[in-house]
Amino acid sequence: MKTQQIIPTNKLDKFSWNWQDREIKYTVMGEGQPIVLIHGFGASIGHWRKNIPVLAENGYRVYALDLLGFGESDQPAIDYTLELWQELIKDFWAAHINQPAVFVGNSIGGLLSLMVNVNHSEIAKGGVLINCAGGLNHRPEELVLPLRVVMGTFTRVVSSSITGPFIFNLVRRKSQIRRSLYQVYSDRTAVTDELVEMIYQPACQPDAQKVFASILTAPPGPQPTELLPNLERPLLVLWGDKDPWTPIKGAKIYQDRAEDNSKNTDFYPIVNAGHCPHDEKPEAVNDYILNWLEQLN
Repeated sequence: MKTQQIIPTNKLDKFSWNWQDREIKYTVMGEGQPIVLIHGFGASIGHWRKNIPVLAENGYRVYALDLLGFGESDQPAIDYTLELWQELIKDFWAAHINQPAVFVGNSIGGLLSLMVNVNHSEIAKGGVLINCAGGLNHRPEELVLPLRVVMGTFTRVVSSSITGPFIFNLVRRKSQIRRSLYQVYSDRTAVTDELVEMIYQPACQPDAQKVFASILTAPPGPQPTELLPNLERPLLVLWGDKDPWTPIKGAKIYQDRAEDNSKNTDFYPIVNAGHCPHDEKPEAVNDYILNWLEQLN
């Protein structure tokens, strides 16, 4: 097992970068081959606090950024898409890295990592997907009819200028954030006050409700099944086996690739972990990533 360390979120050095007249926050630590960490929905740089120092101490230059609309980055009331964030990541790479990097992402960040490795393979050395999302939002055909109606109604209510702020104020309460995290973390002790605060604070910004509504009503983007046939870079896929949001049974497309030795894909379940195993089981996730990186080199 590699050396493990956790840095409190408020101890991570953060820097500002101007992108399309918007302020983007990022952090960087260590020296060596570059790694870019991409968070999921509602998260931020701090969600990698248990991974950044470990990867850096083991010989890598680790970058993490708050995607536009999240964390301490600007929250403009615009139309958000996966393609917008993909452009942000590509431009961030050009501005700060400029050599092939490994892109590591959780949930939506995992899908973005896959998109970058496929659509911009010239900047990627490989990808790590941690409980990769199947889209920015559910596609109607992916839901049974009753749930399709419920979700359709919810998105309309959330995006309404009348009911949206009221619903958002309920959703962003610390007690509700904690309850939501309890649903997707297998180990409740990993749902700390620090984690709740990390998600709560960005939700208090003036346009946070508009950003929330824009993302919930955004197009789902490309499916992993569309991207994987065009993937040439090596892939490590990690999956919490207790994830109720993106259940491990939906990871069969990655498991099948891993069983086909010609596909350059490794797949490992993270036992007793939910949707965010890098935060819930960081020791296991860090070890898998570091061992895979050693083989990659």
